[in-house]
Amino acid sequence: MNKKRSFLRTAAAYPHMVWSVLFIVVPLLFVLYYALTVENPDGSFSFSFANITALGSESYFPVFIRSICFAVVATVICLLLAYPLAYALTQCKVSSQRMLIMLVMLPMWMNLLIRTYSWMNILETNGVINNFLASIGLPRVQLLGNAAAVILGMVYNFLPYMVLPIYTVMSKIDRRYIEAAADLGCNGWQTMLRVILPLSASGVISGITMVFVPSVSTFYISQKMGNGRFEMIGDTIERQFMSNYDYHMGATLSLVLMVLIIICLAVMNRFGEEDGGVLV
Repeated sequence: MNKKRSFLRTAAAYPHMVWSVLFIVVPLLFVLYYALTVENPDGSFSFSFANITALGSESYFPVFIRSICFAVVATVICLLLAYPLAYALTQCKVSSQRMLIMLVMLPMWMNLLIRTYSWMNILETNGVINNFLASIGLPRVQLLGNAAAVILGMVYNFLPYMVLPIYTVMSKIDRRYIEAAADLGCNGWQTMLRVILPLSASGVISGITMVFVPSVSTFYISQKMGNGRFEMIGDTIERQFMSNYDYHMGATLSLVLMVLIIICLAVMNRFGEEDGGVLV
């Protein structure tokens, strides 16, 4: 009977294994192959590190630095906005929490394209904000085509990914810890710093990961909100595949981006291995 169950469990895992090989392993092998090869004049391919060394040139290195900096800034802003919001949600009634969480998730139900174009309509020269400024006699200002607009688009689109994991962890904190801190003489700030913050650290780490990863690899937001002036890694990869038809360099950029994301995930997992505890 046990052997039969073991066979059924193994057989049930086969479709997942086949799916993973076909749609995860094989594409990664193709990316690796194109990244480590160059096309010769006769149409053949040869092994080379030329594509990887080219990433240190002025054409690509500043793009990586810009993408990382923008992603870090967007992640920090999301954290500063999401943490007090998540805490405020946990202080509401349970029935109200469901409604408020639905409002937080509501933008995620719409396509990223629609959300980005909505912000363009708000910030453009003839947009909502500038029309309001003109109606009260103030000059129009340039709100699109700058770094702040790109970061704003990233924060707006990825903020729910920071709120939800922090809220989920905070909502599961045992209220007796907070009551014990109050009994021991802790005020509100001390309770927040010594009890709530350590216990919600796993949610913070999950939120940072969920925001930083899509932020560092985003491409459409930077194109529209930055008017094409701030090229990100995703923009460069898209250009290599769709415009330049340089699959080797596109694959190299994709490979480096995957390695960067894996390193970030490993670091976050390392800090998130231990559950948050109460500081003494």
